[in-house]
Amino acid sequence: MKAAKNNKIFLLAGLILIIVSGLFFLISRQTGKTVCDKNVCFHVEIAKTEKERETGLMNRSKLDLNKGMLFVFDSPGKYSFWMKNTLIPLDMIWIDRDKKIVDIKEDAKPCKKEMCETYSPKSDAKYVLEINAGAADSMGIKIGDKLKF
Repeated sequence: MKAAKNNKIFLLAGLILIIVSGLFFLISRQTGKTVCDKNVCFHVEIAKTEKERETGLMNRSKLDLNKGMLFVFDSPGKYSFWMKNTLIPLDMIWIDRDKKIVDIKEDAKPCKKEMCETYSPKSDAKYVLEINAGAADSMGIKIGDKLKF
């Protein structure tokens, strides 16, 4: 009788472990990756499909500190961004294929007009990191820095 009860507890504990592991896996996939500079890391959502890149951070009322979105392109280019339907100011950081920062647009303001200003890098980039406005400056992120992700 006691052995049967112990087996049930063992099976229940195993089932709980499997469920928790599965939830952890799902949550870690949804939160994406980490992008790190020498001073700070950002937990980012990944925008790698055309639809994800088109939507970006539109219609979001806030972005938590040390969070962001990493746009991933198939090949390097001078990818332009705008702030249409974006509710929060952002810093945009263009990153080349070697993960070196090639340009930064600080404090891009939300745009509620039909035609919005576009921001383009000075050099080709394969990635663009969007973070809260002012974060690049306050955390010492600058052109030429090498990122890890």
